[in-house]
Amino acid sequence: MKNILAIWQREVKSYFLSPIAYVVLTVFLFIAGFFFYTILTAWVQQTMMQAAYGQGSQPVDVPGMVSRSFFGTISVVLLFMIPMLTMGLFAEEKKRGTIELLLTTPVGNLQAMMGKYLASLTFLLIMYLASGITISALFIYGQPDWKPILAGYLGLILYGSALLAVGLFISTLTENQIVAGVITLGVILILWLVDALATGAQGMMKDVLSYLSVISHLDDFIKGVIDTTHVIFYVTFAFFGLFLTYRSLESMRWKS
Repeated sequence: MKNILAIWQREVKSYFLSPIAYVVLTVFLFIAGFFFYTILTAWVQQTMMQAAYGQGSQPVDVPGMVSRSFFGTISVVLLFMIPMLTMGLFAEEKKRGTIELLLTTPVGNLQAMMGKYLASLTFLLIMYLASGITISALFIYGQPDWKPILAGYLGLILYGSALLAVGLFISTLTENQIVAGVITLGVILILWLVDALATGAQGMMKDVLSYLSVISHLDDFIKGVIDTTHVIFYVTFAFFGLFLTYRSLESMRWKS
């Protein structure tokens, strides 16, 4: 456990000693703030127009609709942010020639993998906490139900943890950070687009594709529904990605 914490601490520090952390945080917060403002403005204007023309007898849950649209947008933005968090975790070690030293020390493959994975997950949580500044405007100017918002963030954490595991595995396959980032982006885009393929499928194939889509399992969380089926999917997905990472590190150990 001490070795995992040591690697975790080293990797978290390395994020903030490089411009990657500040670029990712700045871009993420700018995009999140821009879309939050755009979504909020659109819903407020729509509500005012309905009230002006006497349309809609039922009150509209503007904070709820804004938070749902916001979380949906963030899930897309993360597709482009996560490759930047994982591309150098092992690729940089291979480029510097320190991967052999890391794998031959008493640290071990499992501890090295978990330390780096938890560091990337920590940075992702920092991004989510920072985005909370944006969504806090709903609580300042309104009284939204906090439970759906909490469920939405839980879904994003599980969703992000699964994608981080994919990026971590791909980072073990090359010593070029850019190549690792591009491949990770391509793979998670394919996983995200599986849901679109499921729309045109029929029968059992449609059910299989819908289940394999990383985005379809996020929908209920965004709506404020926590379903254990979706939790199990993301946990299993992340475990499978970490398993592939471990096997890849094992193969490197034997080659070295």
